[in-house]
Amino acid sequence: MLFRKEDEDLEVLPFADRAEAGRVLASKLSAYTGRDDVIVLGLPRGGVPVASAVAGALHVPLDVFAVSKLGTPWNRELAMGAVAEGGVQVLDLSIVKELCVSEKDIQEVAAAARKELEYRQESYRGGRRPLELAEKTIILVDDGIATGCSILAAVAAIRRRKAARVVVAVPVAPASGCRAIRMEADEVISGAEPELFLAVSQWYQDFSQISDEDVRSLLDRSAASIPRAA
Repeated sequence: MLFRKEDEDLEVLPFADRAEAGRVLASKLSAYTGRDDVIVLGLPRGGVPVASAVAGALHVPLDVFAVSKLGTPWNRELAMGAVAEGGVQVLDLSIVKELCVSEKDIQEVAAAARKELEYRQESYRGGRRPLELAEKTIILVDDGIATGCSILAAVAAIRRRKAARVVVAVPVAPASGCRAIRMEADEVISGAEPELFLAVSQWYQDFSQISDEDVRSLLDRSAASIPRAA
């Protein structure tokens, strides 16, 4: 079965693009509209256009939260973990064990990922300081969940920054992929949870590559239109 019959939200699939996905998410997050204790964070790169639409609809500040996937040495697209701002690292031990990834391999991949993370932190904000997350309600947004490693790393890093509440919001995710995240986040909001889930891209009509310049442009536009949280 492709969809669970009881899940009417699946009627929104496939999304036209990430902006539409963000608007669908925003309709489920309306309780957070206009609150001065709320910040929306997008995971780069694909999560930022979704987060931009959410932040715009809710009239709350937007920022990026840098994470970098740890791909396996043999398949960079297969995530065995992730690193996030603040030195947080998460590993999917089941994949590490199944593929017999050595500690040396993990260290080499992680070192490269941390360099990418540093670049993203410096590049995306254009000299602006990161928003202060302490005592805030953080809505953490991505364009979908595959393994969930990036979101788990981001949630752990946001917790370290003393956020009052962490809400994970994604347009589409497999139900199985949300279980571990629900254990770590205060709330998980999804646009839809298809029964048969192969890849995030299959649930978008337009899943075009998002560039670093696209991310910077969206952040600049949001900073100009919505006051940044103190």
